[in-house]
Amino acid sequence: MSSAFFDARGEQETRARKPAATKRRLRSAAMLQSLAAALWIPQAGLLAWSVGKLADGGVFNDILLPAAFILLTGIAKSCLDAAGGRLAFRAARAELSEKRAAAVRLLARLSPIDSNRPASGEAASILGEQAELIVPYLARFQPARMKASLVPLVILVCVFPISWIAALVLLFAAPLIPIFMALIGWRAQAASEKQLVATGGLNAFLLDRLRGLATIRSLDAVDATALRLRAEAESLRTRTMAVLKIAFLSSAVLELFSALGVAMTAVYIGFSLLGEIRFGAWSGGLDLSQGLFILLLAPAFFEPLRELSAVWHDRASGEAALKALDAIAAEGMALAEFADAETAAVADAYGIRLENIGFRYRPEQQPILNSFNLDIAAGEHLALLGASGSGKSTLLSLISGLAPCETGRVLIGNGSADRGRMAWIGQKPHIFAGTISGNVALGRPGITKAKIDGALDLAQLADVAQTYGHRPLGEGGIGLSGGEALRLAIARAACDPDIRIILTDEPTAHLDAETAAEITESLLALAKGRTLIVATHDPLLAARMQRSIRLDAELLQEAAE
Repeated sequence: MSSAFFDARGEQETRARKPAATKRRLRSAAMLQSLAAALWIPQAGLLAWSVGKLADGGVFNDILLPAAFILLTGIAKSCLDAAGGRLAFRAARAELSEKRAAAVRLLARLSPIDSNRPASGEAASILGEQAELIVPYLARFQPARMKASLVPLVILVCVFPISWIAALVLLFAAPLIPIFMALIGWRAQAASEKQLVATGGLNAFLLDRLRGLATIRSLDAVDATALRLRAEAESLRTRTMAVLKIAFLSSAVLELFSALGVAMTAVYIGFSLLGEIRFGAWSGGLDLSQGLFILLLAPAFFEPLRELSAVWHDRASGEAALKALDAIAAEGMALAEFADAETAAVADAYGIRLENIGFRYRPEQQPILNSFNLDIAAGEHLALLGASGSGKSTLLSLISGLAPCETGRVLIGNGSADRGRMAWIGQKPHIFAGTISGNVALGRPGITKAKIDGALDLAQLADVAQTYGHRPLGEGGIGLSGGEALRLAIARAACDPDIRIILTDEPTAHLDAETAAEITESLLALAKGRTLIVATHDPLLAARMQRSIRLDAELLQEAAE
């Protein structure tokens, strides 16, 4: 069994352990913060005892030791709360990093020809902006939820042995808060999800229009685009205000019921200390220390619930962000799997065989290719001809692994699709902001200046590179013509001596005859001793190939030349 299997298995086990470790850290952080909140109970007891002692005629020296203990307990409480918050924040950041990395890995596996692929602006918004909402959800809401579950229960246990009626007041007031918060929370989560969707849609719209700004201005559609942008922004503002309204409503509900609970407890204790009420306490009445102890604990009983209400909006936003992050690339057309490196290494003869290939872009559509078979010899130069929509570009995508076959398989050499030795030259190669040499090398190891110069000569781009020198190109290749951009793509492929298969999609489309002839000569020079597959409408380019096949909707016509 290969070591790659054990490496993959170990990586899967490591990823499985990370969420469990994160949950343990969050649970530990919540326990620390709950313990810090519970330390108020002995502090309140000592404060009540000290006041009662002074009221009974005690001297100041009698309360020095309790005061020192209260001070030390306060310091310990602050340290525990800070440690819990720090641990929760680190665990939340680690969880966010893992979720974000997983989403990026899934996005990277999506086929670039998938029509359902998330828009770039939307994906960037989810990964960069919306994903940050997960941190306050995990770091604040999760510990607050545990604190709200444990601390009021402990306080109730401490109050009940002193006064059963005060415990009942707290017990009946407490459940009303989570009930109303849950009812409001459902609406808050739905509103947050809609708000996040609107944010992603606005970002996608804005990025798309910025990319096509020149087209918008040339067609005099600036005003229409501005109106659409204003409408989208207004919709986002409305949804954001709806989320904030619900968040304020949940806080108001909590404050109302917590204030009522504390007020009823204070009224009972006040009348009990005045002697007007002589029931509700196990000893028949409350003294000053007991009443003050309950009064000090009553606000602390509702404090975790108030804190939970303050972060309730974080829960709604965080869960919506988690759902968006998990769904960003959960479904879609994935890239075909890469070959095993050991299998690909023995495939010295890079012949290509397509066996019973079937493919469709969507399940409800008719298949683009159906039971398609084709053998391409190693080193052969092949032209794919056919009308638009006949499947030429799709066939190149299947061979390169940019899309998986629905049926059948692609075999390269003796293995399955070794794409590490393929070069793709499309109609519109992406040009990065930077120098021409940097665009050719692309930071790949082992690409020396001599190799770059040789590749530029082969692509007939040396004069252009000399003219630009070290001056950077504009973003998207501003400054280069379409033919020069294609030459740069050829130079990129020429820098890699391991390339064995070259796939090109309409390399001479929209070029004048002279430039098309130069591109053809550069391609043939690059393809010496290599397999070349060209999808084209250009009969002159097809005539330079060793073989051409014509694709149409019903049959495959082949002509050897």
